[in-house]
Amino acid sequence: MKRMWPWLALGIVLALVGAIWTLQGLNVLGGSAMSGSPLWATIGPIVLIAGVVLIVVAIVVSRRRKAG
Repeated sequence: MKRMWPWLALGIVLALVGAIWTLQGLNVLGGSAMSGSPLWATIGPIVLIAGVVLIVVAIVVSRRRKAG
């Protein structure tokens, strides 16, 4: 039986990184070369969504294994 915690942890890290990159790209968080860059305002939400998807998949698969 596979463990789901590595996928959950990876999802949390990706979601946090994606949120930070988004805020930097939108110039909400300043102080870096990424601040105010449209590239990071685009990449950030993509990484954030990937992280949320991993979190949801890990939780759903974990609950299905417990129930079944």
